Amino acid sequence: MLKLSKKAEYALMAAKFMAMKNSSGYSTAKEISESCMIPYQLVAKVLQNMVKSNLAISAKGTNGGFSLAKNPIDISVMDIIKSVESNYKLVDCLQPKSSLEDCSHLDCCKIRDPLIEIQRKIDKVFSETSLVQIL
Repeated sequence: MLKLSKKAEYALMAAKFMAMKNSSGYSTAKEISESCMIPYQLVAKVLQNMVKSNLAISAKGTNGGFSLAKNPIDISVMDIIKSVESNYKLVDCLQPKSSLEDCSHLDCCKIRDPLIEIQRKIDKVFSETSLVQIL
C-alpha cells in the first residue's frame, strides 16, 4: 500500500492550518495539535523541521507561534514532505544507497525499474501541487 508517513501527513495538516490562518498571525503548536487532533509532541517536531527547512518561521512571546515563511502558492506538497522525510521513497530499494544487504532480491527484482518510473511520476505530482491546491 502506498502511504505517506505520519510525519508527512502531520506536516501537510499543519501547513494547511497555517495557510488558512496566515493572514491573522501566528499559530501555536498547541492550537494546531488541538484543531487537527494530532499529538502535541509530533506537531512540535514537525513544526521545528519546517522551520529548519525554511517553510515556516517561529516567533517567541505572548503572540508568538508559527507561520508560513512563504506564500502558500510557492510551497509545494513535496517541499512539505521533504521537510520531515528527507529520504521519502515508495520502497526501501529506491533509497540512494540501497544494496543487496538491504534487499536480498535486488539483483533479480523485476519491479524495481517500473517502481523508479512510478516514483518519478509521484514526485512530479507532489512537486507541481502547491499548498494552495490542497486548501
